[in-house]
Amino acid sequence: MTAMPTHLTTVTPVNLLLVDDRPENLKSLEALLRREGLNMLTARSGNEALEILLKHDVALALLDVMMPDMDGFELAELMRGNERTRRIPIMFLTAGSTDRTRRFRGYEAGAVDFLEKPLEPDVLRSKVAVFCELYLQRQQIAVQRDNLKAFAEENLRLLKESRKYANALKEADQRKDEFLATLAHELRNPLAPIRNGLQILRMSPDGERADSVRDMMDRQLTHLVRLIDDLLDVSRVSRGKIDLRLERVAVQEAIAAALEASKPLIDAGGHALTVEMSQTPLWVDGDLTRLAQIVSNLLNNAAKYTPQGGKIALSVTESAGRIEIRVRDTGVGIEPDMLPKVFELFTQVDQHLDRSQGGLGIGLALVQKLVEMHRGTTVASSDGVGQGSTFTVRLPMAPEPGEARPDGRDAEASPKPLDVLIVDDNTDSADTTRWMLELIGHRPRVENSGLAALEAARKQQPDVVLLDIGMPGMDGYEVCRQLRALPGGGDLVIIAQTGWGQESDRRQAFDAGFDHHVTKPVSLDLLNRVLNEAGEPRDI
Repeated sequence: MTAMPTHLTTVTPVNLLLVDDRPENLKSLEALLRREGLNMLTARSGNEALEILLKHDVALALLDVMMPDMDGFELAELMRGNERTRRIPIMFLTAGSTDRTRRFRGYEAGAVDFLEKPLEPDVLRSKVAVFCELYLQRQQIAVQRDNLKAFAEENLRLLKESRKYANALKEADQRKDEFLATLAHELRNPLAPIRNGLQILRMSPDGERADSVRDMMDRQLTHLVRLIDDLLDVSRVSRGKIDLRLERVAVQEAIAAALEASKPLIDAGGHALTVEMSQTPLWVDGDLTRLAQIVSNLLNNAAKYTPQGGKIALSVTESAGRIEIRVRDTGVGIEPDMLPKVFELFTQVDQHLDRSQGGLGIGLALVQKLVEMHRGTTVASSDGVGQGSTFTVRLPMAPEPGEARPDGRDAEASPKPLDVLIVDDNTDSADTTRWMLELIGHRPRVENSGLAALEAARKQQPDVVLLDIGMPGMDGYEVCRQLRALPGGGDLVIIAQTGWGQESDRRQAFDAGFDHHVTKPVSLDLLNRVLNEAGEPRDI
């Protein structure tokens, strides 16, 4: 600790109060005590001194005892009676008698010293310096105390904030672990029967159960693809990487597609499904695929959280220029404190359910985000645990179109036979794609490298090239660029068929010259449709 100085060394202004009814005495005191950093406040009466004390903080008050109207003792008593001035050190100066009684009265009034006139200059300066240093130290201690208090409060705030973040990280880590465990479970569920089905078909390809096994494998593979698509979609939507293909759509079309997609899950749970909606088209400006996905996710959620044999009701109504899609169930219900959280990513509606029932906790989050992209709202309600749940989607209604929306080409119809060059280093993927194309009437060829594909295209130019991107040696981007450089290459329809499905991958594919971008695994319906589409680049 630094030793306390015995003389005034600071340049910080320190106020001294000098009180004497005689001006010459005040001038003498000022001259005697004048030092750098000292500010003299002078008063010629007790009342004038009190006015000064109301405006200024002082380190020391030097009071003359003998003054008219209010003597030094009375002034000191008034100072001691006021909270603002009671701790100011008082030094009495007197030219009168200093008997024991007067001294006692002075100290009783709160004096720290009692000096007789004529004053000893060195003694007075030394004593004043001590009180000024004490004053400065008190000020410094007060500042340090305030700083320590602020520091302690800031530390407490940071500690609370750290605990909050620590708890949030702990919760996020726990949710991450639960999500990974659930994801592993959800992926293994369809993979197990698919693998078993393959074993059965190997042992008995034409047995009595073959058709049932194939249907089962198709259902499980569809579920697996939907699971992966939802994971990718929720990531893209969260980062604003999904662009809606808006068109005038009848909501009934989206409902029909959603019912078709969700029917297997609803049937598997033995649920009674009722659908109420008008046959008169209700129009919205939306993306048909995404609207169907919204309704399908709500139906799937109802099926997952409704016990075997429960009821699910889907209704579509129109009111005040808005279309309302409501899905009600008789399932496990939602606790009141969970209602605000049901649309959060990776949140399970009921943590106590078996994981096999709960899913990944991404379906409702995706619903809300897609509905918001359609300028709509999503609301969840429930009367409590065991009382079922209701999810309501409201979308702005669009005016009826002036003329019927033209139908696209029939996705189920076989297209005109095309010469298709399939380029993929994965032989299983290439062969299965070739078999699908043969089944729908096309003339496919397979090459397993970029160089071989370029050579095959030079010998016989195809109509369409189905080109994998992630190939060793020469990747799909470079193959596409070189195909475009061949004679007639500008007229080729080149489709990126790849497992890389991020927005940056699609943009890079279009920049390299691809016409379309599809992500694996590609369904037969999608492949059939995309072969009928040419011209402007699109993300399928």
